[in-house]
Amino acid sequence: MKNVIVYPGSFDPVTYGHLDIIKRALAICDRLIVAVSSNPTENHLFSSKERVLLLKETTKGAKNVDVKEFDGLLINFLERKGAKIIIRGLRAVSDFEYEFQMVLTNRKLNEKIDTIFMMPTEKYFYLSSSLIKELATLGADISKYVPEFVEKKLKEKISYAKSQKKAF
Repeated sequence: MKNVIVYPGSFDPVTYGHLDIIKRALAICDRLIVAVSSNPTENHLFSSKERVLLLKETTKGAKNVDVKEFDGLLINFLERKGAKIIIRGLRAVSDFEYEFQMVLTNRKLNEKIDTIFMMPTEKYFYLSSSLIKELATLGADISKYVPEFVEKKLKEKISYAKSQKKAF
């Protein structure tokens, strides 16, 4: 059985911080599944299908990476994929409280699933998708934070939202 790790998240949009975790996770597994949450209760800028496409484009050169959309319980997704390990990025102490709660909940649902926390490289430590969206909305240069393809799609999406006077 191959060592399969699942990296779940909303990735709205994918940032260099996410890609840093993906790259480093590949060093410790045979196969990495990037699991894009399709939770309809969250207010995402990009649809889950668009987020999957953004991730597939930005990881197309990486071997052993699969990008999949999922809904429902993450534990059920792992069971369907034959995975036993979740990898999560941690940026700050504020992330830890929520992640700790999720680990304990997941452990109650399936005690065979473990979670590994990985901190992004220091230059991406403070990045979040929310921050990137805010910077892009305000016209800041985000080229240091996201791949060119993502930057282009983000600017298009924001331009369209502004033309429709939508907030996100």
